[in-house]
Amino acid sequence: MANIAGSIKRRRIKGEGAWGYAFIAVALVAFAMFTAYPVVSAFMISLQEYKPLGSTYVGLDNYTNSLKDALFWKAMGNTLLYTVLTVPVNLLLSMAIAILILPLRKKTQSFFKAVYYLPVVASGVALSVVWLWIFDPMEGGIFNQLIRFFGFSNQNWLGSSSTAMFSLVLMSWLSSHGTSIIIYLAGLLGIDDAYYEAAELDGANFFQKIRYIVIPALKPATLFLLVTGVIASFQVFQNAYLMTGGGPNNATTMVGLLIFNNAFTYFEFGKAAAQSLILAVIIAGISVIQFKYAGKDVEY
Repeated sequence: MANIAGSIKRRRIKGEGAWGYAFIAVALVAFAMFTAYPVVSAFMISLQEYKPLGSTYVGLDNYTNSLKDALFWKAMGNTLLYTVLTVPVNLLLSMAIAILILPLRKKTQSFFKAVYYLPVVASGVALSVVWLWIFDPMEGGIFNQLIRFFGFSNQNWLGSSSTAMFSLVLMSWLSSHGTSIIIYLAGLLGIDDAYYEAAELDGANFFQKIRYIVIPALKPATLFLLVTGVIASFQVFQNAYLMTGGGPNNATTMVGLLIFNNAFTYFEFGKAAAQSLILAVIIAGISVIQFKYAGKDVEY
């Protein structure tokens, strides 16, 4: 009887497993087609001097040449600087805005949610055109009008090596925070009011509530936004491509833009594939470090 019961149980488990695989089959096929296959294909291309009509196998030459390329490390440094300057500030701004929106009435909350989320759904090209007008080096540019009010002369914001990176960073600070704000608001709404009431009984002020209640409670959301924000910053391409083209003097050349130029400007597909895989390994390593040190006491 025990053997029969065990056999029935195993069949039931196998049946449930089959249904499970059936439900995720579409997702698995999509993953294989649009994620796994491109990665394997990129690896194969990275081992060749790729040409449409007859490629040549070159082994790891594309990797070694990339690691010896001064421009690759300059682009990596630019990307790292951009990430360090934008991600922490964007997290702080998003959390602060979410905290300011939370006490408002629902209709007012919805209004601000829509206002802050609108740039997320807007075309990145359209936003870049607006920012090109804001950074216009002529007198009509908004920033130049602003600094003239304080007695400074016009600046070539995107055309000067000393201000081009700052301009892209400023654009990131003042652009879309809609997704982060929505996630932080969801986290704030999940905090039990009993914590605030207990803190008030103990005489805690506003900043002490933020320090000892809000920030610890939002740690899972912060970790998620930190990891995804760093990944997005290391892959930044559109802003540099549309705003500066990587110039002047490669001051704003990011890794994503360098890979794009190698592939579609110089047609060095093997080198571009090798650099993209190096970038993927670096991003994976940083993500592991973030989870290890920032996520060790995070509960989901």
